[in-house]
Amino acid sequence: MNKALFLDRDGIINIDNGYVYQAEQFKFVEGIFDVCRYAQELGYQLIVITNQPGIARGKYSEEEFLTLTSWMKNQFLKEKIIITDVFFCPHHPTKGLDHYKIECECRKPEPGMILKAATKHKIDLKQSIFIGDKISDIKAAKNAGIHNRILLTGKYSEDGSLVAHRITDIGMANEHIY
Repeated sequence: MNKALFLDRDGIINIDNGYVYQAEQFKFVEGIFDVCRYAQELGYQLIVITNQPGIARGKYSEEEFLTLTSWMKNQFLKEKIIITDVFFCPHHPTKGLDHYKIECECRKPEPGMILKAATKHKIDLKQSIFIGDKISDIKAAKNAGIHNRILLTGKYSEDGSLVAHRITDIGMANEHIY
């Protein structure tokens, strides 16, 4: 079985400026390459798990998202970091258009994307880690059975009720990756 470092995208990999779907808008969070390189050196596969409600709302298309994802993965490759896979949820339960307006098992806090990744890549979730910046990320990780959860605090409110390592800078994540 493999182990993975699961990463939320917006707010963890890139600065969350709302509905980022073009390379020109994509600014990497300072320190993310160091965290990913460190995890990779320890044998973790790197898997991105991201809600993309901008697709559901018609702000950008799945094709535009996939083009940006390919660009992002190439930027990591330039840093000698391999993103094993990217899973995304294009749905929204109340603000989606057409077939995107559904309640689904993939939208965080549901664990669907994580469970799909675990099956596809033979991931041992108990040996894996999730880094997110929203409570929905931490809930999804908990719902999937990931015990090592890291919450980047500061942008969104939370009541402290969920068990997670709380960090204020992405570079602090390395303290919880072993």
